[in-house]
Amino acid sequence: MTDTKIQLSEKDIPTKWYNILADLPRPLDPPLHPGTKEPIGPDDLAPLFPMGLIEQEVSTERWISIPEEVLDIYALFRPSPLFRAHRLEAALGTPAKIYYKYEGVSPAGSHKPNTAIAQAYYNKAEGIKRLASETGAGQWGSALSLACNYFDLECMIYMVKVSYEQKPYRRSLMEVWGATVTPSPSNLTEYGRKVLEADPDSMGSLGMAISEAVEDAASKSDTNYALGSVLNHVLLHQTVIGLETKKQLEIAGDYPDVIVGCCGGGSNLGGLAFPFLADKFAGKELRVVAVEPKACPTLTEGECRYDFGDSAGMTPLVNMYTLGHDFIPAGIHAGGLRYHGDSAIISNLYKDGLIEAVACHQNPVFEAALTFARSEGTVPAPESAHAIKVAIDEALKAKETGESKTILFGLSGHGYFDLSAYDAYLAGKLVDYDYAKEPK
Repeated sequence: MTDTKIQLSEKDIPTKWYNILADLPRPLDPPLHPGTKEPIGPDDLAPLFPMGLIEQEVSTERWISIPEEVLDIYALFRPSPLFRAHRLEAALGTPAKIYYKYEGVSPAGSHKPNTAIAQAYYNKAEGIKRLASETGAGQWGSALSLACNYFDLECMIYMVKVSYEQKPYRRSLMEVWGATVTPSPSNLTEYGRKVLEADPDSMGSLGMAISEAVEDAASKSDTNYALGSVLNHVLLHQTVIGLETKKQLEIAGDYPDVIVGCCGGGSNLGGLAFPFLADKFAGKELRVVAVEPKACPTLTEGECRYDFGDSAGMTPLVNMYTLGHDFIPAGIHAGGLRYHGDSAIISNLYKDGLIEAVACHQNPVFEAALTFARSEGTVPAPESAHAIKVAIDEALKAKETGESKTILFGLSGHGYFDLSAYDAYLAGKLVDYDYAKEPK
């Protein structure tokens, strides 16, 4: 048996982020101003983001140096481990080799601090005092609260109301690190009050929470907006995941035939897959599979067109796969995957056939999560469990054909704040929602 855990040392933490924009076969279409519908420039983003991040958003430099202050905090939990899932392989009886990169070792329990720490650093460096943001399941809100605590910034989180009620300990964690958390839609913003006036019982959506956070940031001179996925600079910061994984697989003497990642906005999938896609662009055989919920199947059911990133139409228009910025998904437990749109980069890759996409119902996803937990021990987040479902499917296909292939998936976070979701699954109370039948 080869090593189950493949760990790197602190000296192996990447010192540069990989920017896939330097290598995309087809450049991205420009984002458009929400008012004029003309391509936006750096000055249009300045009311919301520090110039350090704006420069990264539009950069086509292949490698961007990671500041020492960010690396110092990364070293608290990076490099993260890569595991060979021997017990899962045995449980499935598959000849496939299964590896997973585990990001749940961060203090916030997910991959989100990789960008939260960087964003807090660049905002602090430019004199910002306060950050406003949204969160779905709470992983991003937790990470930003942690990062703001490190850099002595105030943090305001608008948490989608359905997740606020489903996951109370995520709210507790954010407040432990000093953040202010409110359920969205809220009475704190003009847009939130408008939504509640129309529907007092609204359970919210990521699009609504983004609108509230953007309004908050735009109305205060000491406040900027922070986003946990979708934007180019966010996916850039996450590439530390894939860069480390490539080194770990080299130690194992292996290389993936297929990479699987859950996909809401795209940060987890992009962070793991982008450094490998550079090899694919150079001719390497490789499949990358994005996994999303059937209740919010942005890639598999959406249209690729210009759309707003938020419900109120305050953000720039981005050419992406979207279900429409007014779409309100059902309250599935994978709150981090309940977003109407996708990263422009992920959308570009999918449209050009460079990555694949699959949508899954939440009951078979939780069945796969239990199979994983009972073999490997770690309880996965509901979002990560989507990747596990398709990784298992790939392993079972290999079993049928006798094919010996290598499968890599991203375990983007643990599920220890999501046990109410597991309670619901074990009690037979989870509902599988189809997009076409989605309640508004």
